[in-house]
Amino acid sequence: MVSTAAILGIAVVALGLVLTPGPNMIYLVSRSITQGRRAGLISLLGVAAGFLIYLTAATAGLTAVFAAVPAAYTVLKLAGAAYLLYLAWQAVRPGGTSVFAPREMAVDPARRLFTMGLVTNVLNPKIAVLYVSLLPQFIDPTRGSVALQSLILGSSQIAIALLVNAMIVLFAGSLATFLAQRPLWLRAQRYVMGTVLGGLAVKLATDRSRPVAAG
Repeated sequence: MVSTAAILGIAVVALGLVLTPGPNMIYLVSRSITQGRRAGLISLLGVAAGFLIYLTAATAGLTAVFAAVPAAYTVLKLAGAAYLLYLAWQAVRPGGTSVFAPREMAVDPARRLFTMGLVTNVLNPKIAVLYVSLLPQFIDPTRGSVALQSLILGSSQIAIALLVNAMIVLFAGSLATFLAQRPLWLRAQRYVMGTVLGGLAVKLATDRSRPVAAG
């Protein structure tokens, strides 16, 4: 069974990633401000479906491929670390813009909102890095089924991501106004998130563990 430390660890990682501006947050905030909360929530359902695709792949043994080809895992891990460092730089770089000042978007029907949420999440590099490189680090094959551990840890990540994203959708307009009037708060948030992402990048790049196959 998954240890409490592993669940808390993946929870911290999930919270750090979901609070950091990325494709999902930018799309959901833009959609919510432009078309309203209902559109944002429908888009979030598409994002949830994308998470389920990753969770299914992880539970079915996605990491087994990388366990069999360690070199491929190393390349992906280093690429993931580089991407996290890029996100950290985007968070703290001078002249960076806020995700709560998004671009205007055309009004779309519910089906397209769902589809775009799904596609945005499936193609989100942050989520790929999470499921392929970060999540396996919290799995201990000595504690039982790797597939079950993947399911539990992945479900924990999804629950946190959906809860935070739902709050963002519901309060996107209010947050945009609040942060626009308090630039120091916005700057502090950017530096905190940049630090979190930088720490994750270093941990990922220096980790020497190998992925384990599901079983």
